[in-house]
Amino acid sequence: MSDLIQQDALIFHSRDKPGKLEMAPTKPLLSERDLSLAYSPGVAAPVKEIFKDPDAAYKYTNKGNMVAVITNGTAILGLGNLGALASKPVMEGKAVLFKRFADIDSFDLEVDTEDPEAFINCVRYLEPAFAGINLEDIKAPESFIIEKRLNELMDIPVFHDDQHGTAVVVLAGVLNALHLTKKTIETAKFVLSGAGSSAMAVAKLLIATGVPTRNLIMCDSKGVINTRRTNLDKWRSEFCVDTQMSTLSEAFVNSDVAIGLSAAGAFSKEMISSMAQNPIVFALANPDPEMLPEEIEKVRPDALIATGRSDYANQVNNVLCFPYIFRGALNVRARSINEDMKIACAEALAELARLPVPDCVCRVHGQYMAFSKNYILPSPFDPRLKSLIPDAVSRAAIMTGVARQSSPDYKRISGQIKERLIAGKISSDAKLNIETH
Repeated sequence: MSDLIQQDALIFHSRDKPGKLEMAPTKPLLSERDLSLAYSPGVAAPVKEIFKDPDAAYKYTNKGNMVAVITNGTAILGLGNLGALASKPVMEGKAVLFKRFADIDSFDLEVDTEDPEAFINCVRYLEPAFAGINLEDIKAPESFIIEKRLNELMDIPVFHDDQHGTAVVVLAGVLNALHLTKKTIETAKFVLSGAGSSAMAVAKLLIATGVPTRNLIMCDSKGVINTRRTNLDKWRSEFCVDTQMSTLSEAFVNSDVAIGLSAAGAFSKEMISSMAQNPIVFALANPDPEMLPEEIEKVRPDALIATGRSDYANQVNNVLCFPYIFRGALNVRARSINEDMKIACAEALAELARLPVPDCVCRVHGQYMAFSKNYILPSPFDPRLKSLIPDAVSRAAIMTGVARQSSPDYKRISGQIKERLIAGKISSDAKLNIETH
């Protein structure tokens, strides 16, 4: 980060009211009668209704549109374990994105413990307040343990965005990259550099979508995760393949798709050169990718490239996933976010990128944009994200039996959200996007 950006960021966060969030009432509190309805004695009426029927909480409180953004700060962005308090600016930022892109209200909660059981016991008892839990910036393998247990204990969606949000957007990009290069997910050969939580989530989703396990080679810092390795934990063992390959360089030979979720410099010119015709390279390490796009292009002009950075084409950005997958889940009061919902989200993102790009999006980016090797994922500013992606997720939730509400209900809620957007109750730029659409 440059000194100028760092200074601007500090001013941005500290000016006026510190931080990026505030709470505002949704009902008028202008008279004594308003106060008597909002609190005592009027508040007793919805309390009694909720006691009789817990689902009434969705009618009389903000529960149905409320997500908790929770961390313990053990894996903050690319900064590592800086603790719960230091993570608060990131969690506030995540809450802002929920509101800006999907009209979801959220609280950021920073839990000051590295003990997984203590963390689980803290979060599990928050279920009455929220309709979903977004876990963030928790180091592996604790993140696997925490997410799995909370999903077992809670009857609302628990979603670790670092894992699954990344996986969904990667899958969307891969689907379109394969389409453009005339390759198929069933026959393409994949090499995955990295074996952390996001890499494992990507691998699982690719396999769930149709990649044969024999066609996916995962590598950690010690090389290929194969059946000859004796130093693997139970999570990495899940991705063992029976192969004589032992190095990342060997795994690259004749591969169709290389996905990097590791570290800067992990890819070499020799590796890229050895790939199959029209290679697909997702170099996603941040802030510095495994290999810069211009260096990849020098070696392989036929390559289709994506990164995690906004200053290159095809940014793999989680903001394309988490607001809308939660919006779709909340619209039908889903009990969980399952693999079918993630795949539905990815497929809807891929399909949206193939549609003509609205003029309002081209104006935001200052250039003409269309589906191509330099545009395989939709822009975060595409107004159609707000309806197409949640609807696909909601349908998947209904079809897989995790939804409490049926299709007509989520369509009604989606319409209400659009009305609030048009009325300007979210932000002026969101209103502009909807009106243009």
